[in-house]
Amino acid sequence: MFDIVRKHTKLLMVVLFLLIIPSFVLFGIDGYTRMSDATAKVATVNGKAITQTEWDNAHRQDVDRLRASNPSVDLNLLDSPQIKYASLQQLVRERVLAAAAADEHLTVSDASLAAYLQNDSSIAALRRADGSLNMDEYRRLLALQGMTPEQFEARVRGDLSVQQVLGAVANTSFSTQAEADVAMNAFLERREVRLLKLSAADYAAKINPTDAELDAFYKANLARYQAPDSARVEYMVLDLDRIKKSIEVNEQDLRKYYEQNSAQLGEPEQRRAAHILIAAPKDAPAADRQKAKATAEALLASLRKAPDTFADVARKSSQDDISAPSGGDLGFFRNDRGTDPAIAKATFALAKAGDISDVIESDFGYHIVRLTEIKASGVPPFEQARAKLEDQYRTQEAQKRFGELAEEFRNGVYEQADSLKPTADKLKLSVQTADNVTRAPAAGASGPLANANFLAALFSADSLDKKRNTEAMDLGSNELASGRVVSYSPAHAKPFAEVKNEVRAAYVAQKGTEQALKAGQEKVKAWEAKPESATPELTKVVTISRDDPAGQSPALVDAALRADPKKLPKLIGVNLGAEGFVIARVDKVVPRAAMTKEDNQQNLSRYEQLWGMAETVSYYDTLKAKYKAKILVPEPAATLTPTAGGSGAAAAPAAAAASR
Repeated sequence: MFDIVRKHTKLLMVVLFLLIIPSFVLFGIDGYTRMSDATAKVATVNGKAITQTEWDNAHRQDVDRLRASNPSVDLNLLDSPQIKYASLQQLVRERVLAAAAADEHLTVSDASLAAYLQNDSSIAALRRADGSLNMDEYRRLLALQGMTPEQFEARVRGDLSVQQVLGAVANTSFSTQAEADVAMNAFLERREVRLLKLSAADYAAKINPTDAELDAFYKANLARYQAPDSARVEYMVLDLDRIKKSIEVNEQDLRKYYEQNSAQLGEPEQRRAAHILIAAPKDAPAADRQKAKATAEALLASLRKAPDTFADVARKSSQDDISAPSGGDLGFFRNDRGTDPAIAKATFALAKAGDISDVIESDFGYHIVRLTEIKASGVPPFEQARAKLEDQYRTQEAQKRFGELAEEFRNGVYEQADSLKPTADKLKLSVQTADNVTRAPAAGASGPLANANFLAALFSADSLDKKRNTEAMDLGSNELASGRVVSYSPAHAKPFAEVKNEVRAAYVAQKGTEQALKAGQEKVKAWEAKPESATPELTKVVTISRDDPAGQSPALVDAALRADPKKLPKLIGVNLGAEGFVIARVDKVVPRAAMTKEDNQQNLSRYEQLWGMAETVSYYDTLKAKYKAKILVPEPAATLTPTAGGSGAAAAPAAAAASR
């Protein structure tokens, strides 16, 4: 099953993009209380409530799909208050944009959807050499995300509708070159600075601590030198792949399976068509629809005289923006799936490739359809299908067997909770051992030992105190595991002798940083009193800007560009943390280098993109206000991990340099 994931990672990413909330970097959660009443309103959009149950369901679906694609994901992370709240924010966003799409009568036709999927490169990876879509693999891949093709296509359709809502703003941002120049000139302004860097490493090299100083540092920082609690564990795994390999297949069973499933082995007839759409929504005035029909009839009359010009006419006249550039091509589809029913009916009514239909009506307007290719149905002979049949048969039988063995596995590890061996012997599984297993997955770990939830069960109180088997843990993808702790080592401080070299390195690094900071602060103070005394030492001259920092730290660049141009020269000091301290004198503003035509075009494009993003955010805020979107539960507090502050004559976001 994992082969399909490896082959089609991109499509899985597309699916996940459509289904799950954006990633969130969590720095810490102070606390969060949410309502427990399943019918309670947690948000409202356009006068309609979003209930606790709807929120819970949306979040659970997100978690289930993430677990399906990544079984080792930490459930504690996914169930954190901030991620749950983000699910609610996403749910509100979907409702707001859906309301806007409905009010604006934005729809995506079956033809447009089919053309979009036809042209998507990730879907193309599922196509066979003859261009047809491998529906079995398509279904299996989507099944990993808990969806059918119909559900996935409905979500794509919804996403395309939403894109139309926001695309009306994001894709129409316009700026002049003058506006872009004003903004980008300020943003990319350059400064000439003189520098002196006081390296923490230089000061650290001169420090020779005594054993007493190191011992005192070690005792004051014991938390740095903690060995985590660990355990020697036993575990066993029941997985579908192992069962599948044990399934024996004989010729008689395989031929019987072939006869029973021949209909599924064959592909139904598929046809490829192109169309021309003259748009006229079903709720448009009758006069408008009549006008659109007349236009379509006129185009059809010309095509009857010159049928080979169909693709050119589609490019020029079709109002289906997705298929028109490709000559109206809709790709292959079946009679019952893949395109608008009216188009499918007309296509399958045509006799041969090249035939053109009469004008047909749909909810989206009037179409002219041309049949371009026919792929006949058929069932492959037994020998040709043998490899596929055998794999399917083994999988089917293994799944049946897995269900039976899984029940025995669960019962066995529970009923004989003090040992894995009886269940392992009964099911012919191997018991594996591992030493120094910790609560967090180790680098390079695999199988259950790479699964955060399995490790959490191993280190639960019941497992540690009573040495009981864990319950059968579902690792995803038809894989169960159970384990037990054989011996346990609590967390403890490593002996001083063992970590003495680490302690010394940390001590001298800290002292070197402190001395560099102190020396830098003193120099800044002295030079501010006597500016002329700084020049002999500030010998390094560089020109820096945001797009060309000349190798300098972001913290220094930021501080230099924040200096008031009216008060130059300006002396600043920036704490670089473990790197030391840098003193800079900002002498003057340097105009930007002359821009080429290509530079100006690039800057205009960058500015328009940024402005379009800003307008999109603003437009969404307007929509939230229009549809009175309101979240009724408190947002969980998040505490950002504080960065080490810089100090000295000139304040700067000190740890920025160190962290980068």
